[in-house]
Amino acid sequence: MNRLNDRRADQLRPVNFELGIAPHASGSVLIGMGNTRVLCGVMIEESVPRWMKDQRVSGGWLTAEYSMLPYSTLTRKPRDISKGRLDGRSSEIQRLIGRSMRAVLDLEKLGARTIWVDCDVLQADGGTRTAAITGASLAVSLACQRLVDEKKIPESPIKKLVAAVSAGVIDDVALLDLDYEEDKAATVDLNLVATEDGALVEVQGAGEEATFSHEQLLEMLSLGRKGIADLIAGQRSVLARAVAGTG
Repeated sequence: MNRLNDRRADQLRPVNFELGIAPHASGSVLIGMGNTRVLCGVMIEESVPRWMKDQRVSGGWLTAEYSMLPYSTLTRKPRDISKGRLDGRSSEIQRLIGRSMRAVLDLEKLGARTIWVDCDVLQADGGTRTAAITGASLAVSLACQRLVDEKKIPESPIKKLVAAVSAGVIDDVALLDLDYEEDKAATVDLNLVATEDGALVEVQGAGEEATFSHEQLLEMLSLGRKGIADLIAGQRSVLARAVAGTG
């Protein structure tokens, strides 16, 4: 099938990382994947949740929140607070972001601190949850490096970078990094989270009123791994520039 801008089946949308968007945050990244834009900000509290104190759990904690701003979609999306509750999709996504980040974080090295990751979708065109995870990985890395620079911890608790990407099947063709129109047309939708060494963190896949074969699953996983490798290469480049003071 013909994709927007003649993208290949295994090609990501244009990816862009802008650092330091939120000056009061310990680390912040505005990630753009095509027309999807997500602002990821990290703040660190010098305390841990009460349940950790009550259960005498050592180390620190990381938690995430995710929201789509009212103007992020073509029609206004009401804020969750106006409904009096967090919608199921937002709750599921923020838990996914938290799980993804904790999988690559040494909470003992963090010390008795809580990392708050806030991911706000400014513009949605498919893949907002995967963009949020990829942006959060950078923002948390920057925030942890700041702890090291401020001599609050001896070394960064980040064990690996992590990134995420979508894949899907349209007209029996497996495609990487679906935009909104492709996502609507897909008969199979998959989200993949993996680390820089290829270890899987989470795989979410389902047929949309359809089934898919073992071979198609393997093809989507292969596309996802390639996409994540490309995203992490971009993260590494941005981090290197940030450390050198040129990012």
